[in-house]
Formats: sequence, structure tokens, C-alpha cells
Amino acid sequence: MSRELVIAGRRIADDTDTYVIAEVGHNHQGSVEKCKEMIDAAVACGCDAVKLQKRENRSLFTKQMYESSYNSENAFGSTYGEHREALEFDDKQYVELANYCKQKGISFFSTAFDFESADFLHALDMPAFKIASGDIINTPLLEYVAKLGKPMIVSTGGATMDDVKRAYETIMPINRQLCILQCTAGYPPAWEELNLRVIETYRKAFPDIVIGFSSHDSGISMPLVGYVLGSRMVEKHFTLDRTMKGTDHAFSLEPVGMRKLVRDLRRARVAMGDGVKKQYKSEEKPLFKMAKKLVAARDLPAGHVLSREDIAIKSPNDGLPPYQINAVIGQKLTAALSADDNISFETLARA
Repeated sequence: MSRELVIAGRRIADDTDTYVIAEVGHNHQGSVEKCKEMIDAAVACGCDAVKLQKRENRSLFTKQMYESSYNSENAFGSTYGEHREALEFDDKQYVELANYCKQKGISFFSTAFDFESADFLHALDMPAFKIASGDIINTPLLEYVAKLGKPMIVSTGGATMDDVKRAYETIMPINRQLCILQCTAGYPPAWEELNLRVIETYRKAFPDIVIGFSSHDSGISMPLVGYVLGSRMVEKHFTLDRTMKGTDHAFSLEPVGMRKLVRDLRRARVAMGDGVKKQYKSEEKPLFKMAKKLVAARDLPAGHVLSREDIAIKSPNDGLPPYQINAVIGQKLTAALSADDNISFETLARA
């Protein structure tokens, strides 16, 4: 059964490179110009897409939560509502950023946290929709976004397998363009909580969709492990400076890290190969020096019957390989050999 997803013309499947999403989130700190800098950096790193987050904060949170005091060192407002609004781009800014990404040749989409945001992003003709881990149990939103007909990427942090299956069964009858991401909703999670083998579990449970990895850890190696286990999409939080103010910066990748991640993922696909053990042209010269052959251990006269003591194993590798040693022991020389001369079947006869 084929598992394949296409986002803005980019095919994602088991035989392709990993689709790399630079998760900007709100690391832009509410600045369009800073966001553009991050887009430029993501392009330079070789990422496939840049992703933001879209919320209609007034309708998304209860009045009590929206107006609750927010005293975090990462706060951009005195209440949680003010904090969220300070980090939220308006419609005009989104249009500007969408156009900027088109100019730069990188896909641009967003997480839709509510129905209004989904409608707005759909009107902007986003090439895909992301669904956050917290909404994997929000079947009304899953159904609503599925009906918009665009590829869906669903994170599964904090979910049970029943939650994931429910989401899959909600979306697939409506929209088969689905990717499910293994995710642990810690920021960052402990290493032992990454549970990367869930990628294998998802591949077995959902053989008809692409499986990926939303990597909330602070390094670049875990997506490579995910690739080997079958992940073909990775979402990684991205920042220009990990010391900047904001909750996500500390575990995000800076450009140098993202560039290395993309590089290593591209190398991984090529390095995995076809599984057929073979010798490569590039190995011939090193093996000429390193591998060995059978030679005369000392001067030997014609007619001499070879014993083990008459045979030495030496480099270079331009004669009989050592695994032929038992085939030449007990054979008679038809010509004299000097020390270090090659032993060959042409100069041997049965004793």
C-alpha cells in the first residue's frame, strides 16, 4: 500500500527526502521583519516549509483565561490575552508574509487552532494545514479542516493510541491527504519520553499515510533516528537566537543547527542505500593496499609440495585471496618461486 503526500508540488513518500518544516510559531515575537529574517534563514538552511500559528484569541480562550494575569519572564503582556495578542499577526501581515514566502520559493502554512483561523488560512490558499497536539481530540475541528480539502499534518503529543486512531478515522473518510506526527508535548521533553519507536507503531497501524516526527528536543540527531524508523516529515522549532525572550527559543534550532539537520537528513536518504552488499569503485584503491594475497614465504624450488609454512599472507591485493589457502596446500610447484612471489594456480599441479 502506497503512503504518499503532496504539498505544493513536493512529493513526500518512503523513497523521498524528509520534508523539513521550520516551526517559527511565535518566535518572531510579533515582528513581521523578524519573521522575514527567519524565513530567509529557513530558505538558506534548505527547509521545505515555514510554519506559523494562527489563533482567534478572543473566541479561543475563556474570558477568565484570557484576562488572567501572566507574570512569566517570557510574557509579552500583563494578562494571558494581552500576551497572545502581542504575538498574533493580523490578516494584512499574514498576506504580506505569504507573499514573501512565494517570492523566496518556500512553502508557508500555519497551525489552525480554531474554526475562524481555519477559514482565514483557507482564504489565503495555504497549501496545507497543521493541527496541534491539543486538538487531536477536537473531532469537530478535525472534520471541519478535513472538508477544506488540503493536506493535513496532525501532531499527537499527549495522545493515547485510541486518540490517534479516532483522529485518523475522523479525517480519512473525508480527506485522505494526511500525515500523522509522533510528538511528545514537553518543551523540551526528557530524552526517555521521545519514544521514537512510536513511529514504527504508527507505520504499522496506518500503512496508507505518511508518518513524521515533531521534534521538541533541543538537538539535531533525533530526527535522523526518526528517518531510519520511517519518518518522512520533521517539524523543528526554529529561532535566530536561542537566548531571545519567549518560551520556545531555548529548545529551538538556530540557523547553524537547522542547516546541519537538513544536510544530515539529505545524506541519510542516500546513505541508506538499497540493502544489497556490493563492492564500490571507490574501494578498489584502498583495498589494493589493505587486503592481502598468498605469496611464497621463502625461495621454493620447482617440484616442491607446498605446506602451510611455505605460504605467507601479504599485501598488496593482486593475487590469490587468503581464503584460497587450503586449495593450494599440498599442491606441487611447476616452477620455482622466490620469496614474496605470488602463488597462482597456473604454477601448481596436484602432488
